[in-house]
This record gives sequence, structure tokens and C-alpha cells, in this order.
Amino acid sequence: MNKPSIGLAPEGAPIIGLLTVLSLCSAILDWWPVTIAALILLWFSVHFFRDPERVVPQEENIAVSPADGRVVRMESRVDPMSGESRLCISIFMNIFSVHVNRVPVGGTVTAIRYLPGKFFNAALDKASTDNEQCLWQMRDDNGDSWTFVQIAGLIARRIVPHAEQGDSFKRGQRFGMIRFGSRVDVYLPADYTSAVSIGENVFAGQTVLAKKSASEEA
Repeated sequence: MNKPSIGLAPEGAPIIGLLTVLSLCSAILDWWPVTIAALILLWFSVHFFRDPERVVPQEENIAVSPADGRVVRMESRVDPMSGESRLCISIFMNIFSVHVNRVPVGGTVTAIRYLPGKFFNAALDKASTDNEQCLWQMRDDNGDSWTFVQIAGLIARRIVPHAEQGDSFKRGQRFGMIRFGSRVDVYLPADYTSAVSIGENVFAGQTVLAKKSASEEA
């Protein structure tokens, strides 16, 4: 059995490399205040860009969380891709969360839409409409349509997608990340119900976020 490992997201390589060089050079030159500051930033960057392996549940008819963080909102909202009213689960990532995002279900990406915008606190309601965001629509292996939205936050300044329209995924695979504090909204199909509660901490690719209704499975 393979031991769990913690890798680093490739987006962090330039920042981590630069801070490593700065730490070494300032230490050689005896610039200790600069060295200490660089080492603190280096530790923070390594922590932020960590990308741990996850044990993805293999049950049928479930969806996993697309992000690490805390469930801050669950309510009926208009799906920005389909225009239908659906249950939306919002997951807020703070700056200490893992920021690599994973697909909630296995299937094919049917549409991607990027919307430039502002950078309000991602926990606020207006972040859903005003902030920079990337909208994803996916059709799962059973034909259900899913929408999940990456929303940049107060500190976040870049959404980094790792996929294109037409790409196929297995449940829990990485599809992108958001840098430095943000949110992901998931719009559930009508035949799915939430498996989490507000205030609960969830983990991308590992926590069961939603389940198909028993009546629909029969």
C-alpha cells in the first residue's frame, strides 16, 4: 500500500524558488532581518501551495467536496449556467486551507465560463455576483448536470484552471486552484440532497458533500 504523501501545486514553484534564493542570499550577506522575513514567507508559501493526496470515496451516487474549507451557506439559488433554481452549497477557503480544487463527480466538462470582477470578501453574498469567478458545468456518468463556481476572494487575485471543455474526470481529480483565500459554490441536481451542514469543515475529494435521494436510486 502506498503511503499518503503531500506534494506541492506547480503554481507555487516560482514563488517558493524565489523566496528560497532570497533566504539563502540574505543569510550569506548577514542580512538577518531580511532572512527571517523571507523564511517566514517561504514557510507560508510552502504551506499554502501544499497538495496532499486524498482518499476518494468509491460509493455510487455521491458527490465529494470540491474544496477544503468550511460550509458557510446552503440555500436555493439560480444556477448561473442552467438558469434553474437549485440547492447551492458554498465552501469558504481561508488562507490556511489547501487551495487545490477537485471535481465533485466523475464525468465530462460541458462548459467553462470565466467572468472578471472585483475582490470582495468571498464569504459575502455579493461575492457570488461581483467577484472574479470561473463557472464550470459538468455532466456526470449518470447524465446529471452539475455546476460549480470558483470565486476569488479579498486576497485571492487569480483563478487557475487545469481543464478545458470536453475533458473527462474521475471523481476527486484536480481541476484547478484559487490563490490565497476564496470560495467554491456547488449547485446540486434536483435529485441530490446535502450530506453536510453549515459550519462543517470539509476536505476536497474526500468529504461526501451530497447524496442522490433514495427514491431516485431505486
